Amino acid sequence: MENRTEVTEFLLLGLTDDPHLQVPLFITFLLIYTITVAGNLGMLLLILLDTRLHTPMYFFLGNLSLVDFGYSSVVTPSVMGGLLTGNKVISYNACAAQMFLFAALIGVENYLLTTMAYDRYAAVCKPLHYTTIMTTNVCVGLLIGCYVSSFLNACIHVANIFSLSFCSSNVVHHFFCDGPAVMALSCSDKKVTELVLVYLMSFHICFAILVITTSYIFIFGTILRMRSAAGHHKALSTCASHFTAVSIFYGTTMSMYLQPTSSHSMDTDKIASVFYTMVIPMLNPMVYSLRSKEVKSALKSLILQEHI
Repeated sequence: MENRTEVTEFLLLGLTDDPHLQVPLFITFLLIYTITVAGNLGMLLLILLDTRLHTPMYFFLGNLSLVDFGYSSVVTPSVMGGLLTGNKVISYNACAAQMFLFAALIGVENYLLTTMAYDRYAAVCKPLHYTTIMTTNVCVGLLIGCYVSSFLNACIHVANIFSLSFCSSNVVHHFFCDGPAVMALSCSDKKVTELVLVYLMSFHICFAILVITTSYIFIFGTILRMRSAAGHHKALSTCASHFTAVSIFYGTTMSMYLQPTSSHSMDTDKIASVFYTMVIPMLNPMVYSLRSKEVKSALKSLILQEHI
């Protein structure tokens, strides 16, 4: 029987070994994380406090903000701690926990983006039946489905990787415990594990893209049939925000996970990972919500109430 517990901790190489870049990177990530926390938790609080935002679209946006805050918090504080103290060692169990939480929350984001595309389809293509299609029970059911499927996938993801033997190098060429980077260290035969993970990721991502693409085909077909210029503008504005975020998220995710581990470039993966672990969670509140008239109005009302 192989001893897979021989490696009890991992050493994360981080983004750079240059000591002159440690402080600038720490300050940059601290600024990004501060904006991420303020933007996402602020958006969630605003949605909870203002009854005008208690609609299906903002219900999903609020959960998206919570997930963005969550998976950014799984990675960014530990990276900043490593830059500040120089301690980049992470225990075996902590590495598995970080990988699980990150995989689960990224999965929830994947399905929330899919659900939001369906919500936009219902709003644009079935406006008269929107309230009967997107009922409270339907919204809660879709949200539960997002979480259950994502956490089950994360369980399989982490169990597959940590069932491998780690009996030689413990140096992870990454700044957090990402699946491909950790799997590359195993001294076991990784072919089956790699295929399982690639097929799982392919299924989840391709299913999401299929639903999003189908929703947009119907949305654009409806827009082309609209005679009102105002209707055109409103529908395109809504789709543009979602399409921008979807393109960024799936572009980086597919470049990372839908390829064999052997073909990964660690430096390229690090750059892509910084983008989707830190930058995307910071941008999402602005891309989705701060362009919304309802959010701006709710924010003004909240500020005015505080000054009264």
